[in-house]
Amino acid sequence: MSNRIIICEASEIITAGLYDFLQSMAGYDVVARIDNPEQLDEKILTCDANFVIINPILLGHADRDLPSLLVKEHPHLSIVALVTTYIEPSMLKPYDGVIEINDSKQKVINKMGQIVKSSDKTEKNDDVELSKREIDVLVAVAKGMMNKEIADQMNLSIHTVISHRKNITRKTGIKSVSGLTVYALLNNLIDETEVYK
Repeated sequence: MSNRIIICEASEIITAGLYDFLQSMAGYDVVARIDNPEQLDEKILTCDANFVIINPILLGHADRDLPSLLVKEHPHLSIVALVTTYIEPSMLKPYDGVIEINDSKQKVINKMGQIVKSSDKTEKNDDVELSKREIDVLVAVAKGMMNKEIADQMNLSIHTVISHRKNITRKTGIKSVSGLTVYALLNNLIDETEVYK
């Protein structure tokens, strides 16, 4: 299961370099490159992204809470700060991780791996009770389906699918698609042969 990444950065040179790093890493797929944070919410939905890498400088004073707001709207999302210049450390607290402009390719790979691991180690409740519909959505996610595909197949609105995904994340404590896939496998909700590589 690949991690679907949106890069939000104004510099085309920086975006191209980061894109090159990430596309060469197994399990990562850059699904969108944008230069304006106002497009993020829509892109997260349409691209079914579970990672956003954003330069905090793009956020004006009024938008400083955007990372926290995005995670409330999309609980499966990991948000990484792309730091290209000095930023007050307190401004980086809402982010799941930080990639710095002078990080080597190996350091970026290591940091992304740590973020994926930490997003899957969220406290889990062993007595998770998912509704029948939530299980159906979980299985579809584990099979690699996008929100729109799930909505079409189950005859639901995309907002209902997103709501089910939020509930699944809240109940299981698992934020990433790969984590949900492992959960589905461990709970015999799907067979290994059903997981898209």
